[in-house]
Formats: sequence, C-alpha cells, structure tokens
Amino acid sequence: MTRRQCFALDLVDDPDLIAEYEAHHAAGRVWPEVTADIRATGIIGMEIWRTGNRLFMIMEVAKDYPRSSGSEPRDAAWQQLMWRFQKPLPHAAPGEKWVPMSRIYDLREQ
Repeated sequence: MTRRQCFALDLVDDPDLIAEYEAHHAAGRVWPEVTADIRATGIIGMEIWRTGNRLFMIMEVAKDYPRSSGSEPRDAAWQQLMWRFQKPLPHAAPGEKWVPMSRIYDLREQ
C-alpha cells in the first residue's frame, strides 16, 4: 500500500539558474548516493514538475515512510547545492524548503 504526498517550492526567478537546476535533475544527473538515500527513506516514486519558477513534487511513499536512512553525507551536500536555486514559498516556516500541499478536490469522490 502506498500513499501520495505533494509539495511545492519556488526557484529563484532567473532563467539561467532554472536551466541549471533542470540540468542537475536530468536523467542520470542526480548523484547516485542521493537517489539511493531517497529510496532508503521509503519513497517509491517521485516526480518534480515546473511552471515558471514554481515546482510541484509528487511522491509515492511506502506505508512505513519516512524510514531512517542514515542521511548519506552526499545528500547534505546536494541539499546545500540546491539551495542556490531554490527559495522558500512566502508562507514556509523558517528553514522549510518543500511545503506540503493539501488535496482539496478528487474527481473520484464526486
């Protein structure tokens, strides 16, 4: 059984930085240790979508998510690198990157 979680984040509104951010996330470009750490926490699937400088992340997570992963040191370095491109949403808590979203509509419930 999996669950879906959705998050939002903004990028610095600079076309060159956005292009560089996307290049870092191209297939095969995310550091392997980061990908392994993501999977170790119980994330089964993850997609990041963009419109303008707004990002939307969809995660499919295992029933026991989040699992302790041991926080790979390369993950911390990756997160630090990504802060160069990212900026928190105006309503984010201090230090919060990806802000959880709340589902407000589901066609299946109509």
